[in-house]
This record gives sequence, C-alpha cells and structure tokens, in this order.
Amino acid sequence: MTATAPAPSTARTAAAAHLPRLLLVLVALAAALFTAAGPASAHAALTASDPKDGAVVATAPAQVTLSFSEAVAMNGDSIRVMDPQGKRVDTGELRDMCSGSTIRYGTALHTGLPDGTYTVAWQAVSADSHPVSGAFTFSIGAPSATNVSLPSQVAGGGPVGIAYNVARYAAYGGFAVLVGGAAFILLCWRRGAAERPLQKLVLRGWVTLTAATLVMLVLRNSYTGSGNFSDVFDLDGLKAVLETKTGASLVSRLLLLGAVALFMAVLFGTFARKVQSSDESEADAKDTSDLTFGLAIGGTVVAGGIAATWSLPEHASTGIQPGIAMPVDIVHLLAVATWLGGLAALLIALHKTPQIERAAIRRFSRVAFISVLALTATGIYQSWRQLGSWSALTGTEYGRYLLIKVGLVAVLVAIASVSRKWTGRLAQDTGGRTPAVVAPRDVSRETEATVTVPPSAKRAAQLARQRAARQNARDKQLRDADPDRAGLRRSVLAEAGVAVVLLAVATLLTGTEPGRAAELEGARAVTAVPNRAVKITLPFDTGGENGKGSVRIQLDPGRVGANTLHVWVDSPDGKPYDIPEVKVAFTLPAKDIGPLPLAPDHAAPGHWSASGVQLPLAGEWRIDVSVRTSDIDQTTVQKTVKIG
Repeated sequence: MTATAPAPSTARTAAAAHLPRLLLVLVALAAALFTAAGPASAHAALTASDPKDGAVVATAPAQVTLSFSEAVAMNGDSIRVMDPQGKRVDTGELRDMCSGSTIRYGTALHTGLPDGTYTVAWQAVSADSHPVSGAFTFSIGAPSATNVSLPSQVAGGGPVGIAYNVARYAAYGGFAVLVGGAAFILLCWRRGAAERPLQKLVLRGWVTLTAATLVMLVLRNSYTGSGNFSDVFDLDGLKAVLETKTGASLVSRLLLLGAVALFMAVLFGTFARKVQSSDESEADAKDTSDLTFGLAIGGTVVAGGIAATWSLPEHASTGIQPGIAMPVDIVHLLAVATWLGGLAALLIALHKTPQIERAAIRRFSRVAFISVLALTATGIYQSWRQLGSWSALTGTEYGRYLLIKVGLVAVLVAIASVSRKWTGRLAQDTGGRTPAVVAPRDVSRETEATVTVPPSAKRAAQLARQRAARQNARDKQLRDADPDRAGLRRSVLAEAGVAVVLLAVATLLTGTEPGRAAELEGARAVTAVPNRAVKITLPFDTGGENGKGSVRIQLDPGRVGANTLHVWVDSPDGKPYDIPEVKVAFTLPAKDIGPLPLAPDHAAPGHWSASGVQLPLAGEWRIDVSVRTSDIDQTTVQKTVKIG
C-alpha cells in the first residue's frame, strides 16, 4: 500500500508556482537600478594642464600638455585642440612625457595661431579600464567668442554605456551561477549532477557569461571611444582593444570558458553516470571520489582564472598594494560566487527536485558559512584599501555604494540565519539521519496499464501530455508535502532576491572611483592655484532708504598666504556709493577656522582696501561682507570661493 502525501494548501501551491516569476521581477528591478545610474566615475583624473583652464597667454604655446593622477592609455586622437571656428590646430602627434610618478601627455600645435579662445577636448582610458574625458579652454592674446560645441555625453555614457554596463552585470551574474552551481553539486549534492534542472542552471550561467563577455569585447571600442554603436564594426578599433589589458583579459576569459565547457561535459556526463552507479560497488564509489577531487581542483583553478580576468584590469590592479589586492580580490569573487550561485542552485533544487537529500542542504549551510567568513575578511581589506579614511565612507560616491552593499549583506546574513533554522528542523525531523530518496509513483505505467493501443498518433500525444501532467502533479505534491522544506524554500527565495540586488550594487562599485582616489582628487582640486585674482560681485539690500546696491570684491592673488583685498560699493545705477561702513570676514568651515574679521581702509569714495590679508590654508573659504547704509540699516552678504 502506497501512502499518499497530503495535498498542499492553495496558497502554498500558488507561491511555489510563482517562485521563478518573482525572481525574474527582482532581476528586472536590479537591472533598472543599474541602468538608471549615471556613467561610472573613473579612477584617473586630470590634475593639471599647460595652458591652464581659462588662462590668457600672450603668445601661442608650442604644445598643450595634460597631467593625470594615475596611468592612462591615450592615442594620437586623444587630445584635440580647436580654434574658435572649430578647426583642429594640433598636429595629432601624442607626446609621452611621463617620468617616474608623473603621468603627462601632450600634443604639438601648429605655428602662427591667431588670437582668440581655443578649446581642448581630451579622452583616455584609466588604468582600471574605465574611460575618462573632459574639456577646457584657454585664450591667446584675449578671449573671444567660440563656435566649438562639445558633446554633452561623457565617456562611458549614453546607450553604449548602458549596454556595456548591463553586459558587465550579466557577466557577474553568469559567473556566480556558473561557479556556485558547480560548487553546489561537487561540495553539497553529487547526485545533483544528474538532475536536469541543475544542469540547465549551470549551462545557462555559462551561456550568460560567454555572451556577456562577447558583448563587452565588441562594445569596448565604442564604450571607450565615440560612444556610437556603429563602431562595433570597426576592425581596426577591435584590434586596438585586443592590444589593451582589458581586451586581453576578455579574450582570456573566453578561452577559459572553453575549458569550462569541457569541465561541464565531464561533470554532467561521466561524473553523473558514476554517481548514479556508485552505490552498486565499492570500486565505483572510489572512482567517483577520485573524479570528484579532480573536478574540484580543476574547477577551482579555472574559476580562479576567470575571476582574475576581473582583478587584473580593474580596481585591484591599481592603487596601493596591488600585489596583495589582486589575489584577495580573486578570493572575494570566488566566495561571492560560491555563496550567491549556490543559493540559486539550492533554490532550483528545492523547487524542481523534491528528492534532494536533507544532508545536501546541511552541507550547503556549512559551505555558505565559510564563504561568508571569506567574504567578510576580504571585504574588510578591500574597503580599507579603496577608502583610506572614515570620511570617504560618507563623503564619496564609492563609500555610499559600499554602505548600501554592507547593508544588503547584513540583510542577506539575517535571512540566511532563518534558513539555517529551517535546515536544523529538517535534520531534527529525521534524527540527524539522511532520509532515503523519495521515488515518485510511476504514473506512466499506471496509465499504460489502462490504455492499450492508442487509436491514433493524436491520441497518443494527448495521453503523453496527460502522463506528463500527472507526473508533474505528483512531484509537486511530494515537494510541498514537507512544511519544513516549503519554509526553507521561501527563505532561500528571499536570499536570492536580495542577492540579485547585491550583485547590481557590487557591479556599480566596480565602475565607481574608489574613495581614496576621490579624496585625493578633491584635495588636488582644492589646492590648485588660480591663474588670476578672485573677483566676485554681490548685490545687497539693507531694507532702508537708498539701501540697495552691489559689492565688488577682488582678492589678489587669491591663494594661501598674503593677499590684497579691494572692495568697491556701487549704487544701482553703477556709480560709486560711499556708505558709512564696510566689514569683511573670512571663514573656512571644513577646518573650523574663522570667522577672521577684517576692517578695510577707506581708500576713495565707494572704495575700501586692505593689504596683507592672510589666508592660512587652502580650501573653500566663505567671504562675508557686512554693509551699513545708515545708522540702523545693515545687511551681510556672502560667497564661497576656492583658495589654492
């Protein structure tokens, strides 16, 4: 007599039927989050130029030079100099003037350039594979009008940038599913190698990673160049990409994926057959154990090689301690893939294969715990290396993304603790013993016993569909009969949903300028010395009769140290306005300096001045100007300026 499993509740059945759909919705939401983000900020930044931005030079320079914070890749078309009419006036010859820690490139200009405003547009690829671009102007003789219109789209942006970043996200997801699914089979449930749902999952991870890598390779020239999809057919551009570090890494990934195809053939072929027959003889069990060890070693080596194709060309290869950062990054990627990809495999197994052994679930719980430990240790090191200070955690885009990632990991760990409780209940239900695999009733034989010879091929097809539907119903009935497994399946689904969003945030992190570099870039920008005096104009209104006017301030040379201050007060009609009193104060909020009060001397009607105005530090200084137009009418106006 065969016992019939209790029918699952309607709500539980509906929830189980919608598990794949819910996961797809979460994937779509993560993709929307990812594609809505702006183009990635890159690691390298322009730190100086000659001529400087906005400079007015007496004679035409022989060349234009650019200095960067880190190594960049440039070619003859990376620096373009255009005259007021938009005609190129550079020779197109890139001059490499790098020496030691100084990263400087330049291009020569044609001789005899007339006076006017010239535009410099530049584009490069930083050492961590992200494109950077910018533009500035300088003038010869005197400024003039210019007809140059620069593209508003930054490097790495636009539709090509979105497509490239989506492919990058798909590559991370495919890698996690591929590596995590294979690890789940080898470490947790060897019999899963013969299960079609798990085979399809790992194969789809391989296909996704391969397709995404090919898309990134063909889009790379457009992504770092013009941003036009038509450039994917530029064979010279593709050849140039293959000569770069990123191009070589993508090609290496494709070659390693060829080795993965051989690995999957053995895993789902020879290994699956041996696992199915391993209970029949001791010799088969030993062969299976040896093959498992070989596949585990080979798979780890190949997976580490694929992870290295991210570590070698991106953030881990630049900055401080690259020799330590790259292997740590590889371990980090493998831990993420084992955990998150294993979650996907466990979810599929719980949903599609009711005969999964409870011991396999407990083994994955231990593997996930070890992966989280490795993820935490490597993540702490990476955070320290990429941030450098606590202020970068909240003061930079990278730090804010990192906080979101840490929060998602905390949520994931909390949900995982619930899953561990369900796993413990599964073990308690059987006294810690692994139950025998449940063999569902063979509905097809029962059907064949009642139906003799089908009258037609159409009738035979109908009966086959009926047998398949009955078999699926029986499988679902067996799967949903255990409330502990149903609870575990729901908690694993929640983990998988958070993991999808976590991968999106992690992908955004790889395309964001690290906090350490962002703070250094900000410091360089603050300490940049202006090439002319600081000049500002502020309107005021004291509220009384004749209380309106404007204040013109000039701080020369506008840098750290001694400065000369001039203050002019004008009436609404532009004439000098000799008011009773003017006071000035300087404040540096970032360093809690000030206000530093100053009472300038009255030099002439409507004009006050002071010499030797000391500004001790560079930064964003706030200038407060208090004007009094009568005995009772007074107001204060302010403006923040950058002092180098």
